[in-house]
Amino acid sequence: MTASKRRVGVMATAALALAAGLSGCAEMRGHQGYVVDRALVASVQPGVDNRESVQKTLGDPSFAAQFDDNTWYYVSRSTQQFSFGQPKAVTQLALAVHFDKAGVVTGVDRTGLEQISTIHPSADKTPTLGRKRSLFQELFGNIGAVGAAATQGPTSDNPTGGSRP
Repeated sequence: MTASKRRVGVMATAALALAAGLSGCAEMRGHQGYVVDRALVASVQPGVDNRESVQKTLGDPSFAAQFDDNTWYYVSRSTQQFSFGQPKAVTQLALAVHFDKAGVVTGVDRTGLEQISTIHPSADKTPTLGRKRSLFQELFGNIGAVGAAATQGPTSDNPTGGSRP
């Protein structure tokens, strides 16, 4: 094999490796929830529409209010993500349609990205109640204790003590 053929082979291999590496950096887009049609959302009017007309116009809601059946929610979110990173919200719409007792629309509220909150856990460990024992205490703590509970009095592990047979 000549040096020029070897160079072409190395360059082709490097180009394939580069293409494979860059494919991991590709942007991925996602969408969750309701598919928004802005014209249909704008057509819902308080005092004019009712439950049936809203359902025909917008479809079934994403969910209804938990304690009050007089509010329907339509939730939509579009995200983008690079390779293995966390998805970031690009757009979000939370549409709340409020009804009166007769089923007539009384109001339509729209919220967006301003409602998104980021939470940060405070620590890597969850505090628990109880004793703090080392690994060796956990492994070897019961050696000699099998059958001895019936003959011993109260201990820190067993405050009521054992009973004699």
